[in-house]
Amino acid sequence: MNGIASRFDFKDIQEKVSLHLRPWHRSFQFWVRAADIYTGYKVFQVRVSFVKDVQKQHAMWERQHELAADKIYAMCSDLGGFFLKIAQIIGKPDLAPAAWVKKLVTLCDQAPATPFDGVQRVLEKELGQSISEIFEKFDVNPLGSASIAQVHRARLRGYKNDVVVKVQHPGIQELMMTDIRNLQAFALYMQKTDIKFDLYSVTKEMETQIGYEFDFLREANAMERIRRFLYEKNRKSPVLVPRVVRDLASRRVLVMEYIDGIPILKLGDEMAKRGINPGGKMAAAAKQSILKSLTLAYGQMILKSGFFHADPHPGNILICKGSEVALLDYGQVKDLPDQLRLGYANLVLAIADNDPVKAMESYRELGIGTVSNCGDEQQELLRLAQTMFDTKLPPGVVMLQPFSEDSSIKKIAVESFPEELFSILRTVHLLRGLSVGLGINFSCAEQWRPIAEEALYNAGRLKGANRKSRVRKPSSFRRFFWRN
Repeated sequence: MNGIASRFDFKDIQEKVSLHLRPWHRSFQFWVRAADIYTGYKVFQVRVSFVKDVQKQHAMWERQHELAADKIYAMCSDLGGFFLKIAQIIGKPDLAPAAWVKKLVTLCDQAPATPFDGVQRVLEKELGQSISEIFEKFDVNPLGSASIAQVHRARLRGYKNDVVVKVQHPGIQELMMTDIRNLQAFALYMQKTDIKFDLYSVTKEMETQIGYEFDFLREANAMERIRRFLYEKNRKSPVLVPRVVRDLASRRVLVMEYIDGIPILKLGDEMAKRGINPGGKMAAAAKQSILKSLTLAYGQMILKSGFFHADPHPGNILICKGSEVALLDYGQVKDLPDQLRLGYANLVLAIADNDPVKAMESYRELGIGTVSNCGDEQQELLRLAQTMFDTKLPPGVVMLQPFSEDSSIKKIAVESFPEELFSILRTVHLLRGLSVGLGINFSCAEQWRPIAEEALYNAGRLKGANRKSRVRKPSSFRRFFWRN
């Protein structure tokens, strides 16, 4: 017996030592790989500066981006966790080089799943009952696995409809906090040497937001609050929001309504399978309807409520029967103070009206501190606002490159950027990525103008605006896509 006990004690000690050393090993892996990618670009910049032929330069840049993409993919894939979220943020066609996007977009749904025995332990510890006592059936294989949790389809005892069970990966919180602190140190270095933008504040907001994602009770409350707001403010909510099974929610487990649909990234394949030309008029109308639904929902959440879903990446969007849109995963939400909500409403009007004076006023109101390195400061500030806070691409541009030499970020140094605004910035950039992916170039600022006017009018800051938003509801495409 003593021998068995000592073996278990030794195994316990091994596990504790391993857990203690894991963050150190992970930090070492990050810095070795990040330094390799960064120095690779710095050496390349020197090398390419000696080449005078523009076409040859372009070809060299493409090869360098492909080389870096392989290294970034390997780092995000091997380390997982927080780096899968980084892949979601930077792997968008409007922000990163095409070679990066091609590689990183495949990482969105490739987080490793926790083995079922680990899932079972978390579930039964959190809910205080065995799986067989709670569920009539429970799919062992997950529907999907993300950086923080994985989801399983199941059916509760005594219920006719299926539910989704979200279970947090064991030990993931400590690892992700280590990743974020490493990224913050890297961001501080980058903003002092290469990028004139307050990247550190951005990473601090990421730390705050991701810290919230580990509390599923908070997510349940957020889901119910957003569902109530959208369903009460509209005759028909622009997006579907799952119902929470309140009795089966804990800090690490969340049970909710199952919504049947297809991921938005598979929309083109599904259309082709149903005999619909993905490039035809019918498909274009459906894509416009989907994008309008999402844009309307986000305009109302950000500008009317100030409490909004802050993670509209493709993995969180389903297309359902009747071309309805379902918005999933409420781990990242943001509650804007009224001052920032109304300040942003003012900036939306400045962008929609192409008004550089109003844009400059909005910067001051929002607390965005800038230093100009150019003659036409007002116009560049407006361009910067359009780059950061609108989805529309300039005429003839298929991909924005915010950190290119002729970009506004190079001409206007952003020295201070309120952390709370990062969630809006990220949301707009994700919506832009979706619009680029769907092949639609549109301005969310123009779509949101009536909602911004109404918000400012209700706050007594705008005279003569309509009391009711005139945003058009998306057209109905109920027959062509989903057929019973």
